[in-house]
Amino acid sequence: MKISSFVYSLRQGMKNILRNRFYSLASVATMIVCIFMFGVFSAIVINVNHVVREVEQGVAVVVYFDEGISDQQITAIGDFIRGREEVADATYVSPEEAWAQFAPVYFGDEDPELAKELMEGFAEDNPLINSANYQIHLKDVSKQDQLVKAISGLEGVRRVDSNDSVADVLTHFNSLLGYLSVGVVILLFAVAVFLISNTVAVGIAVRKEEIGIMKLIGATDLFIRAPFIFEGVILGLVGSGIPLLILALIYGKLDDLLRTKFGMLSGVVTLVSSGEIFRYLVPISLLIGVGIGFLGSMITIRKHLKV
Repeated sequence: MKISSFVYSLRQGMKNILRNRFYSLASVATMIVCIFMFGVFSAIVINVNHVVREVEQGVAVVVYFDEGISDQQITAIGDFIRGREEVADATYVSPEEAWAQFAPVYFGDEDPELAKELMEGFAEDNPLINSANYQIHLKDVSKQDQLVKAISGLEGVRRVDSNDSVADVLTHFNSLLGYLSVGVVILLFAVAVFLISNTVAVGIAVRKEEIGIMKLIGATDLFIRAPFIFEGVILGLVGSGIPLLILALIYGKLDDLLRTKFGMLSGVVTLVSSGEIFRYLVPISLLIGVGIGFLGSMITIRKHLKV
């Protein structure tokens, strides 16, 4: 397309939008709602996944060894565990470290001086001598079952402790949130495509006589269709740009509010940085907006514009 034709098509697309203000506003408003909801769900999903990953890091699979196992066997078991793709890290806890972790809890109700004396009394007679273990954290908690099965069959492994209920809850929650987000977004996008199609259809109806004349004087199909394609794309861009600005302002304010007014929650609830979220959200939302506008205009052109 020549530059002059491009400029003409762009101008005609803008004129169509201004000529049909009511339908254009309805299309843009629906698009704003769609992209805004998409952005909200995306931000929620990203932050929930962030929280889930932090929770997953606290969900450990603990591997205990047979009594009398050699150091070489323990090392071999550790190498096998660390070589598994599900494993984020595996830490060896010696009997001495196990007692050091457990003793303060066990003697916690005693007087501090007495508790210290009692702990030292077990220095040469560790009651957890057979409690050496590997504490394993997973990359994906949904893979916990297959890891436990693989480790349980190893020679020298006495017991594998895992928290199946937490793994199941996290896995199902992730799936439910994903399905809900996809369902709502698809519904809103379908409404947006419908309204943009109606807006373009009105523009075609208004310019039907002009289009007929253009056909008679030899205008190409692309030249006739281009203004309506631009119309849909412009509506999509405007409808996706506005909610992104609104989302950026709201998310920034919410982040500041949590850090300044609710500092006590910072250790419990931490939002993913706006830069990390909008790095992906901006291009994806703009592409979705343009795609919906283009799709809506193409559907209408095929249906109503016989060129």
